[in-house]
Amino acid sequence: MFETRQIHPTLAREVVGLSLWQTLDDATVAELRDLYAQYGVLVFRRQALSEAEFAAFCTLFGPLERTVRSDWASPTTPEVTVLSNLKDGLGRPIGGLGDGELQWHSDQSYMMKPATGAALYALELPAAGGETFWVDLRAAYAKMPRQLRTQIAGKRAIFDYAKRLAGYGRESDRQISDEARRLTPAVTHALIRAHPETGLGSLYLDSTTTIGIDSMDTTSGLALLDEVYASATRDEFIYAHQWQVGDLVLWDNGFTMHRRTPFDPGARRLMKRMTMNLDRYRHVMPDGRLSQSEVGMPI
Repeated sequence: MFETRQIHPTLAREVVGLSLWQTLDDATVAELRDLYAQYGVLVFRRQALSEAEFAAFCTLFGPLERTVRSDWASPTTPEVTVLSNLKDGLGRPIGGLGDGELQWHSDQSYMMKPATGAALYALELPAAGGETFWVDLRAAYAKMPRQLRTQIAGKRAIFDYAKRLAGYGRESDRQISDEARRLTPAVTHALIRAHPETGLGSLYLDSTTTIGIDSMDTTSGLALLDEVYASATRDEFIYAHQWQVGDLVLWDNGFTMHRRTPFDPGARRLMKRMTMNLDRYRHVMPDGRLSQSEVGMPI
């Protein structure tokens, strides 16, 4: 048995009383899947997991995905992405994303078919900084001014990984393989998606990859996106997470964005991330097209 605690009015729940290294019974797994689909962010504290146990838990929510950043993959479990500012004995980064600030984004938004499930597990943390914030894009859409909702209805934003790469602080993070570049052409996604179970709309956004709106001139498209981001990232829609060692946070990129605050480069931060393909009948599922498609997808 476990309990849950509300930590945000619409978005996040803390799950209390589970040891995720243990085998969970079918009823518990079913309840966790329901909570995940409903809230989008689940927090589990005081966990102690090997990479194999971390992977086994995440598999309960969908097939694991190996991301295009194979240079950030764990050497023992390639589905695990290492996010850290630490370096090995030869001075090489052991993972990605360093110590800088990360702006509002959704993982894999630059892919044709993003794997929207994600989990992040904290192993080492700085004394200050490195907090993560999630924003509920369902609530943001529900409270968006009517005129702005009308302006973006049926429109598709252009998402380009090259923009995110250019924004990374470390040179090693900005470099990707030719194969990764081949797999990440600019794509479009509908700005509004409908939930497959409830039919309610939510936004699909990523400030680190959006470069315009399909079928609009660049200046007008970026101006409209600026309005959308300003409306969507109001404090009332945001859950702020203060990390503790042993935290595991599970989230749904289909209707959230997240960002990270910077931290002292001399401090140590070691996180491990997993990416999952979620059930399209229970979760919002972006469906990309090449950016030259110029085809809208209204809900």
